[in-house]
Amino acid sequence: MNSWRDSLPFAGEPSSEFRERLARQQAAAHERRQQALTEQASTLNTPQARIRIWEQLHAIVLPRDTAHRLIGVIAAHTGLTVAQVREEQQQRAAGPPAAPAVVSGIQEVPG
Repeated sequence: MNSWRDSLPFAGEPSSEFRERLARQQAAAHERRQQALTEQASTLNTPQARIRIWEQLHAIVLPRDTAHRLIGVIAAHTGLTVAQVREEQQQRAAGPPAAPAVVSGIQEVPG
């Protein structure tokens, strides 16, 4: 990820090279954003992934309130239904799924 220092000229860097470097950085950032916008509405991604991409693009977490006005916006931007966005809200509210119990195949030998 670029830091704010990358947008400053290097010592002795000619102005034309600095402008070209900035233009390349801006073009790369624009391309990453366009890719993320495509991915947030891609049916190849799960609803959960599409919502997470939306959250990253907008630096906002999915509201907890099922009546929040952003729910419709998120649904429109991700190509999901409002019901699918609410389902993700419910899954997050329930917490992470419990890990399945691992059954050991080792039997204790009486001694």
